[in-house]
Amino acid sequence: MARLSAQPQLMLGESWDDYGLVDSGDGRKLERYGPYRFIRPEPQALWRPRLAEWRADGEFVPGSDEDGGGRWLFDRPVPADGWPLAWRDVRFTAQCTPFRHLGFFPDMAPVWDWMRGQLAPDSATLNLFGYTGVGSLALSDRGTVTHVDASKKSVAQARVNAETSGMTDRPVRWLIDDAGKFTAREVRRQKRYDGIILDPPKFGRGPDGEVWRLEEGLPPLIADCRQLLDSDSRFLFLTVYAVRMSSLALAGLLAEHFADLPGTIEHGDLAVREDGPDGEARLLPTAIFARWHNEG
Repeated sequence: MARLSAQPQLMLGESWDDYGLVDSGDGRKLERYGPYRFIRPEPQALWRPRLAEWRADGEFVPGSDEDGGGRWLFDRPVPADGWPLAWRDVRFTAQCTPFRHLGFFPDMAPVWDWMRGQLAPDSATLNLFGYTGVGSLALSDRGTVTHVDASKKSVAQARVNAETSGMTDRPVRWLIDDAGKFTAREVRRQKRYDGIILDPPKFGRGPDGEVWRLEEGLPPLIADCRQLLDSDSRFLFLTVYAVRMSSLALAGLLAEHFADLPGTIEHGDLAVREDGPDGEARLLPTAIFARWHNEG
């Protein structure tokens, strides 16, 4: 029986050559993406900035409503088609998107490392809401990856990232599909996976106009994901951004559906450590997560 751990966990992202959290505070954050620096909104940065002055190539100014909107303002030229970055052996394109992010989620780096450590060679992994494919490519040397996203543009960029990385021969299926419908079909097909990754948005639309709302869609999706895992599977990892919800609530949802499997259910925060002198490097929380994993 899966054991629910009540103690929250912290999955901490550190800087690497192509990314770093330079400073944060007053509801914003300053980050470096390769040769460029950007300012973006960050409601959880309640403290004051450490640096007296922020110099950035661009800033995303949010709209008036809390559910989205806004625009980029640039002080210096930034390539509209993006520029190359790398994480480990995965190469991809960063770009200033209309959704305030830059085409990937750097705080997922410790998650990618953790999942790689869980999977044996020749594993089968399902990546739902896979976006531009950095996570799928990071896991593609562990076996087959089924990458599912409803956005044609995101899946097209994922294919480009595979080419950029020299990984077009990796065993990745790039699928444009609604995550819920695809997972339900996989259950009917009696498919099985060693690991499942879910990074669902708060709100979204499928390729045929399907409407996704997190609070409504997540419970049945988790129930179907459970049917695709068994006692030999290794993990399910769920991340959630920008919602008024506790990681303990996510863990409770997993506990309901994974009670009959061995292993452990854990929950907590993703965070990124700021660049800075020892003792001054603050931790900025970015998302909540819950995971089931089986060490057996």
